[in-house]
Amino acid sequence: MAESNNHIDFLLIGQGLAGTLLAYFLAQAGKRVHVVDQYNKRAATQVAAGIINPITGRRYVKSWRVDELIPFARETYHALESKLDIAIYHERNILRTLFNSREENDWMARTGEEGYEHYMLDRAGLKAYAEKTVPAYSYGEVRHSAQVDVGKLADAYRAHLREQNAITEERFDFEKLEIQEEGLRYGELEARTAVFCEGYRAKDNPFFNYLPFGGAKGEVLIVRIPEAGFEKILKHRVFIVPLQDSLYWIGSTYNWKYEDDSPTTEGRDYLEARLRDVLEAPFEIVEHRAAIRPAVKDRRPFLGRHPELPQLAIFNGLGTKGASLGPFWARRMADFLTENVKLEEAVDIGRFER
Repeated sequence: MAESNNHIDFLLIGQGLAGTLLAYFLAQAGKRVHVVDQYNKRAATQVAAGIINPITGRRYVKSWRVDELIPFARETYHALESKLDIAIYHERNILRTLFNSREENDWMARTGEEGYEHYMLDRAGLKAYAEKTVPAYSYGEVRHSAQVDVGKLADAYRAHLREQNAITEERFDFEKLEIQEEGLRYGELEARTAVFCEGYRAKDNPFFNYLPFGGAKGEVLIVRIPEAGFEKILKHRVFIVPLQDSLYWIGSTYNWKYEDDSPTTEGRDYLEARLRDVLEAPFEIVEHRAAIRPAVKDRRPFLGRHPELPQLAIFNGLGTKGASLGPFWARRMADFLTENVKLEEAVDIGRFER
């Protein structure tokens, strides 16, 4: 590494979605960034579908801050598409299965509420799904939803970092970290601040393991459904998410108890059975993937500096809504780190005592 690259502003540990987005916004702010990350095909970013869903839960409520999050996410992903010459942001409505008259009535009632008409349709357009899936009692349809190829984004940004000589591809070694009076050193690198974006591995971080991290293992299938022609996302026992070349993401399981991040026979059997319950078209399982999602007690991200070591910071906890939460809070984290803009209490790690 050239000597001129040894002195940086920020050392980022982890290059999943959180690390990728934060690196992008810090670079946009004119800061010198270096990433330390060992590629892992079972990282949550590589396995996730990247669904942006403004209406969630059994009560069909708007996701937290969705009116701000979705426009900003769309703008950010389009900017990254231009920068990296990739296509990752796909606007896709979500068809949501309604299983009985109560659910249908609840859906219809919600569509009439102020602020919901922007996202919810009272009449769903089934198109190809009508002929190739088992009919449900009824359906609702969600607008302004999307699917983001977060794994493709991380891979493309990694290639960009390589070109900039701005990534060390190894697992971070805490023994090599030297905290100094006004900065830190990691091997030959000297930085003002290290930001940990490690996903679920943060539970083993000696500086931030006091935070209430959890981990939820998820398993998914990548299947080929020839001639299906599905363009929307279907939520019917499982998610069926269009990818490309007649491939679809099927998921996911959600397990709090797990031994490792490897795919399991039980997970595959569960997903295949659910898909057969829904799909009337033949399909082929191409791949079975698994990953551990970073989960947070109060379902809000972790942003902030260490309470005793301000040279260390954390940006983590995006969880299952990472595709929508990530851009907005990565920008806020970058503003906090570069301009000392105050963090909102809802995401500041100061809400938890060390």
